[in-house]
Amino acid sequence: MTPPKPPSRPDRVSMLRYLRLFRADILSAQPARLYRAWMAEFRTPFFRSYLVNDPQIVRTVLRERPADFPKSGRVAEGLRPLLGRSVFLTNGAEWQRQRRIIDPAFEGGRLRETFPAMLAAAGAARDRLERRVGEVVEIEAETSHAAADVIFRTLFSLPIEDALARRVFDAFRAYQRSQPILNLAAFLPLPAWVPRFHRREARVAARLIRTLIAELVARRRDEIAAGTAPDDLATKIMTTPDPETGETFSAAEMVDQVAIFFLAGHETSASALAWALWLVASHPDWQDRLAEEARLIGDGAAFGDVARLRLARDVFRETLRLYPPVPMMVRETACSERFRRRAVPEGAQIVLSPWHQHRHERIWSDPDGFDPGRWRTEEGRRCGREAYMPFSAGPRVCPGAGFAMVEGPLLLAVILRDFRLSVLPGELPEPIAFLTVRSRNGIRLRVERR
Repeated sequence: MTPPKPPSRPDRVSMLRYLRLFRADILSAQPARLYRAWMAEFRTPFFRSYLVNDPQIVRTVLRERPADFPKSGRVAEGLRPLLGRSVFLTNGAEWQRQRRIIDPAFEGGRLRETFPAMLAAAGAARDRLERRVGEVVEIEAETSHAAADVIFRTLFSLPIEDALARRVFDAFRAYQRSQPILNLAAFLPLPAWVPRFHRREARVAARLIRTLIAELVARRRDEIAAGTAPDDLATKIMTTPDPETGETFSAAEMVDQVAIFFLAGHETSASALAWALWLVASHPDWQDRLAEEARLIGDGAAFGDVARLRLARDVFRETLRLYPPVPMMVRETACSERFRRRAVPEGAQIVLSPWHQHRHERIWSDPDGFDPGRWRTEEGRRCGREAYMPFSAGPRVCPGAGFAMVEGPLLLAVILRDFRLSVLPGELPEPIAFLTVRSRNGIRLRVERR
């Protein structure tokens, strides 16, 4: 079964129709030619935008000259109510300071320390599915629950059953469904006093999330002061001084950072895991092979056991190729450029699209097919080096990328070791970009015990 992808719009549409399509879903608002193009220019009355798939240009933007292509302020317009001045939105010296404080929390040794909490969350997810055996399950809801549990256990040493953690989770679910990846204000050069067209539901959810996170941060600051704080990611980040200034994050700054940790660590993982489970359910041969491998992981698994889950890692990697949770990233030119013999003015928007590059017809063999085996081939490894960026790349690569590549295969293995998942006849999920790539009407799978 070929994995679904959104329909493409006609090649030429009016600006008004494009805005309407974009508001509904940025993936189906794009023309089919982007799956073959190395570069495409889009003109609006206010700015020029260039979608770039050429691997060399992408490498220039993300790896070789990242300071010349800062995060676009237009993207920040849509996410600012939730993320404030988090590391996801900032640039320059402010961003560098934030990364100096955050990065040590995600070093390899810390991954090993957080593994027991991750394994406990995986076991809890398995136990919840055990109670649903024989039923049809909305699997996105289950993966959202599991990913949130991982984040709360590793960040704040709280299971999702904690009352405050549960309220944050519920608010994020509401925010995810109400907030598109980009806001309409991304198209318009608006003064600061002009409203940003945020949907009311998104504004309310963002305000509630930040209030609840502030409670978590205040609780942890008290525990740190009393010497009773657990040694988890939140404590590590809140007590790590900037090596250049000696300063730590203020409470307000920590609220911004926790918001992006939850958004990046929960939303993206939940999206990827849901699609991974649908892909193996629709490809029973791969599911059976993965289940056989998963028997290597017992309830008392150690961090080193994850290295043995090679197939689970390849399945998760292939899922991130087909359904990158964040399908597009936007940078801005700090000076005029010339790409593919075309002049690119200062202030232009450079759109880097994992969604299109990962399915590019001139890069990948069988770009729309599900083939975890490609990652064991020389061609697959080459494409992975040149045209694969589910976590971005270069200095701004997601600090939690290593975390995600442990969490995803582990959860897949623990779930598929005990359960067989199957698709429902006639039901095909439709990918759509909400805050991350989800299915328009959810993903329903039947759960049976192996």
